[in-house]
Amino acid sequence: MSDRYFHLLERHQKLDAALRIARDPLDVLRLARLKSVIKTRLARLFLRRPEAALLATV
Repeated sequence: MSDRYFHLLERHQKLDAALRIARDPLDVLRLARLKSVIKTRLARLFLRRPEAALLATV
């Protein structure tokens, strides 16, 4: 696992934890959007790997 992937995964988990305790609707929307951005970056990073591209086509 690369450092970049690990860092993004860690941020995703922290956002998930913050989202669970958020009460303000605006905070929930902001955190959900940030989590979505991180999830997209993780997916893009995962699909760059040649072996992952093969798994995605199966």
